[in-house]
Amino acid sequence: MLAAPDLLAFLTRRGGQEFRVSAVLHVGQGKKATVRQLGEYRLTARGDAVQATGPSGQTRQLSQAEFAQVFGTYAFTMPEPTGQYTDLGPLFGT
Repeated sequence: MLAAPDLLAFLTRRGGQEFRVSAVLHVGQGKKATVRQLGEYRLTARGDAVQATGPSGQTRQLSQAEFAQVFGTYAFTMPEPTGQYTDLGPLFGT
């Protein structure tokens, strides 16, 4: 599992490439702790913005600060590339 800051760093290093992750939320402590599955997200970082498409299919452009605010309490599965690119700059080092 990845925390939101780790996921953001991962996405930023691979700007322009879309990744699929599942989000979970850990609720409670001790024996009463539960894990809530929040659904699958598709995320792409471009510059200082993150494009996030949620389980409902709605897409939002978020700044890195907004990403941290919205997803800061979530944990994420390891990102899986979807094969979609928003631009080809990362492939050519630009």
